[in-house]
Amino acid sequence: MTLFDSPSFANHEGVHAFSDEKTGLKAIVAVHSTARGAAVGGTRMWNYASAAEALEDVLRLSKGMSYKNAVADLEMGGGKSVIIGDSKTQKTPELFRAFGRAVDQLGGAYYAAEDVGVSVEDIAQARTQTEYVVGLSGGKEGSGDPSPVTAEGVFRSTLLVARRLWNQDDLTGLTIAVQGIGHVGGYLADKLHAAGAKLIVTDVNVPLLEEVAARTGAEIVAPDAIYDAKADIYAPCALGATLNPQTLDRLTVKAVVGAANNQLATPEIGRILFDRGVLYAPDYVANGGGIINVASELKARQTGGAYDPAWVEGKLSRLMETLEEVLDRSASENRPTHEIADAIAEARIQKAAELKLAA
Repeated sequence: MTLFDSPSFANHEGVHAFSDEKTGLKAIVAVHSTARGAAVGGTRMWNYASAAEALEDVLRLSKGMSYKNAVADLEMGGGKSVIIGDSKTQKTPELFRAFGRAVDQLGGAYYAAEDVGVSVEDIAQARTQTEYVVGLSGGKEGSGDPSPVTAEGVFRSTLLVARRLWNQDDLTGLTIAVQGIGHVGGYLADKLHAAGAKLIVTDVNVPLLEEVAARTGAEIVAPDAIYDAKADIYAPCALGATLNPQTLDRLTVKAVVGAANNQLATPEIGRILFDRGVLYAPDYVANGGGIINVASELKARQTGGAYDPAWVEGKLSRLMETLEEVLDRSASENRPTHEIADAIAEARIQKAAELKLAA
């Protein structure tokens, strides 16, 4: 299979492979769209089974970033990068400096930030070699770890869904199955617990899992058992595609609201959820808080200003209004929520592309 034959290729503007023998760097950067501005998206380090698997992931994720940034009404395009390797054993400062040099070769078409397997400290190493990195700590424009803002957006989305389905303003009496309690999932679990939810949690990191359960009173289950949990809401906060033909019939929830990217294995899964009466908050709408936080840093850098939490709050509130619109239109048009969200994103990207051509 070639790049252009891939089912995940979506007229990407550029797909770039980088390697560095000395540090062992093997990375792919995918720029999906720059219609709304420079492509911005996180860097994922994962022990992919093959380069083909890494390519599929970065193609899907970069398109998702175009949609996420458009729905959040940010002046940024969509891109993503993946580094092939085990983040637990193969990380070195030299590797991330090599990655920074690779990103620099793109001349600002793509800005990298942290994602699964990559920390703020890792990105700071890349920043020593290129200006095209965001999500940093320190300095007047530094936005730091975006995870708390991502979690806040998912939390607000969960409250919004609870009002719709159960006509309540908190989560008292509801059970939420949280899959993955890393950076975002851990923050989210604390917020859900404080709002009155009963939690069922799972993760491959057992010590971290026990720590979160101790402070939230959560029930711990094995990773595969999370799909069978008797819960009201499923919150996928790990890797994507957990809503698939193998898991769908095991879920008994009334809603899906989580932080993971690309939660639907295929678009058809979204239609099945809709037909079954399961309310799905489109992932790139619910989890858009983190990229909004990063956008504030980029905006401050470009204008010579400072990181502005009030600007972030305004964008996050507007994003929740967009989620309301998605849910309203889904009900009135009798269409799955992911189709409505895609239509909004595509219209915004298309409009920006037309203005760019006309300029």
